[in-house]
Amino acid sequence: MIKSLTVDLNCDMGEGFGAFDIGNDAAIMPFVSSVNIACGFHAGDPAVMKKTVRLAISHGVAIGAHPGLPDLQGFGRRTMAISPEEAYDMVIYQVGALAAFLKAEGGKMQHVKPHGALYNMAATDKTLAEAIALAIYKIDPALILYGLSGSELTLAGEKIGLSVANEVFADRTYQENGTLTPRKEPNALITDPISAVAQVIQMITAGTVLSTQGTLLKIEADTVCIHGDGKTAVAFAEQLHTALKSAGMQLGLPDLSNPNVSTQ
Repeated sequence: MIKSLTVDLNCDMGEGFGAFDIGNDAAIMPFVSSVNIACGFHAGDPAVMKKTVRLAISHGVAIGAHPGLPDLQGFGRRTMAISPEEAYDMVIYQVGALAAFLKAEGGKMQHVKPHGALYNMAATDKTLAEAIALAIYKIDPALILYGLSGSELTLAGEKIGLSVANEVFADRTYQENGTLTPRKEPNALITDPISAVAQVIQMITAGTVLSTQGTLLKIEADTVCIHGDGKTAVAFAEQLHTALKSAGMQLGLPDLSNPNVSTQ
């Protein structure tokens, strides 16, 4: 069940590259409480990172790094055979890049959320998850790890002593094992805004979500992800923001106290 009636609303941003502008960052920013900024591997470049950091700081939203696989052409959504050591190095490298821009602009990093295939791989691969969690902990043990609710990634973060935000998705369907339905499958995305909002409210207030197989799964919702690159992304962000507020919820991370932190 939900810890409180406080929930974070996050969005992946800074995912353009060079002359290509992807997403609706400026339009969506007013409706979210945290953002995950691409760090150059799956999307983003130095100019885009700087611009997005400045935009986020100007809106007063919490900022996180969004490291992914080195796959610009596939937008980081294609599975790659990488070792835990490679995952560790990739996370260190990318988080460090965003940290430099934040320092230069007077901002602060709150969290790290892996992107795309790296995120999904770490949700089920214990050794990969532990490598990612270790990288984040080595950079700064005060950083919060965003990971799929109930996954190997969140378990690894808790084990090493990080505060963890269990993430749920507004516009994605779930499998009965708690993972997200692969995007290549036709029912992976929820395109009806009413259905998406209803799923979010259920996940937050009841702590459950209905899988595509019809199984009612227990789920914990500390942060809700929305995507900013769809045709109706801005309208949906505003609609969900309004729905959460109307339901009496406060936007922002709930208490993520981790008893393991004091033992490190």
